[in-house]
Amino acid sequence: MEKFRVIIVEDVPLELKGTEGIIRNDIPEADIIGTADDEASYWKLMRKGIPDLVLLDLGLGGSTTVGVEICRQTKREHPSVKVLIFTGEILNEKLWVDVLDAGADGIILKTGELLTRIDVCSVMEGKRFVFNQPIIERIVGCFKHYVGNQIMRQEAFVNYEIDEYDERFLRHLALGYTKEQITNLRGMPFGVKSLEKRQNELVQKLFPDSNGRVGINATRLVVRALELHILDIENLVADEE
Repeated sequence: MEKFRVIIVEDVPLELKGTEGIIRNDIPEADIIGTADDEASYWKLMRKGIPDLVLLDLGLGGSTTVGVEICRQTKREHPSVKVLIFTGEILNEKLWVDVLDAGADGIILKTGELLTRIDVCSVMEGKRFVFNQPIIERIVGCFKHYVGNQIMRQEAFVNYEIDEYDERFLRHLALGYTKEQITNLRGMPFGVKSLEKRQNELVQKLFPDSNGRVGINATRLVVRALELHILDIENLVADEE
């Protein structure tokens, strides 16, 4: 790895000292050209000289949004500068998404293996989405959960003989559409009476032990569809009308 310049943004003196120690001991190619403990001091350093890498903490002065905005503005004004987040915000997943949307090249959580030479080399070589083990474990966990739900949904479609129109009908019922409104959806070739018949058929499919008894209304039908993963509560989006 070639020599490169780095600015460290960290407002906790003890953590700053630790970060400087990691860089000086493990990454001799890095030249620390300055450190900043707040937004103002960071931009003052940037006016003196543009680094190749910004090692950015997110929790500055008790605010997490400052770090995100520093990342966003840095990437907007200096696209070639690498921004690697080094943060103790180990539970704030929304913050991770925000800073990735702001253009961060990676996120290293201050837990587990901490910052390594491999992480920094990967970023400097142009790799995006560099994460350390703790955040990778969280990402993999979310991925497995998502895939598991998708598999259960596919199996439910087969087991309960759900077709495209059943799913669309149930999804729009979940969104509060009336049957009259559903008939006006583009590509929905059913009238109100046909939808009422389809609803009765869905009751029979999803409540096979009901023996056709009265009391299973549209709301209960939708709840059952959610329970069976026929509907994905995180993706209840209306079709184009």
